[in-house]
Amino acid sequence: MAGCSGPQSALDPAGFEAEKVAALFNVMLGASAVIWLAVMLLAVVAAYAPPIAARNARPVIWIGGALVPTVVVGVLLVYGLGLMGPLRAAGDGVRIHVSAEQYWWRVSYLAPDDTVILETANRLVLPVDVRSDIYLTSPDVIHSFWVPALAGKVDAIPGRTNRAVLEPTREGRYRGQCAELCGTSHTFMALDVDVVSEEAYRAWLARTAEEARDPVTPEEERGLALFLETGCGACHTIRGTPADGTLGPDLTDMGSRPTIAAGLFPTNTGTIAGWIADAQNLKPGNAMPSFDVLPGEDLRAIAVYLESLE
Repeated sequence: MAGCSGPQSALDPAGFEAEKVAALFNVMLGASAVIWLAVMLLAVVAAYAPPIAARNARPVIWIGGALVPTVVVGVLLVYGLGLMGPLRAAGDGVRIHVSAEQYWWRVSYLAPDDTVILETANRLVLPVDVRSDIYLTSPDVIHSFWVPALAGKVDAIPGRTNRAVLEPTREGRYRGQCAELCGTSHTFMALDVDVVSEEAYRAWLARTAEEARDPVTPEEERGLALFLETGCGACHTIRGTPADGTLGPDLTDMGSRPTIAAGLFPTNTGTIAGWIADAQNLKPGNAMPSFDVLPGEDLRAIAVYLESLE
């Protein structure tokens, strides 16, 4: 019962599709309850009532075994099929390309001409009451994109692009998850979804699309220098610096993300330093090596700099 509410519950809907799916669940649950009660009643009658003559049993068989199931299943089928059109309708707002990778999410916000406005990782920011198209693919194995409170599952498959539609109806922070076994650290592949007002969304997009701010303290300056010297920029991009790697997540706005390592830890100096030092033990099989040879003060300087990137 603890899974029936909260930021990752399909039974606590905060999106158009999730609301329709929850309503379908309730209808099917009600129909199933009625059928179960009818079957239990017949079982009691058969067990304790006087024997029923064959002429009286025949209508029960035809009505209870053929007519009622056909009507109930037919009604549920028509009801369910009627949802397909509205749920698959194209969005009219934000367009986002999401690449599911082992074991994180590459998120690119698209302009009308399909150019990338902003690339970030493991986080979606969406305007409330706006229907947004999410284009899903994968460069490695099959993953499945699922934000239970907002919509159903859609697979991310190598070599093709699938479309999901998210239309949040309530502001807040929700949790998404990879719902397809994709490797050793599948269970550690989550993402945060922040639903905000349209004004807040536009302000976030404009701010986050800017280049990273310059370091403002000596420790941040040292952290940036160490980030570049240790080769982190070969895998990661920080816009406005020489770091331009594309293998790993873009870190330009890392400090503003609620979590690091695809939902594994809250974002703060300690968790960032720990992740850099021990990434392979914390998330086995991911593409980032553990930099456990770095001394503690160097790890802290890099973490302080990365946390400052908002």
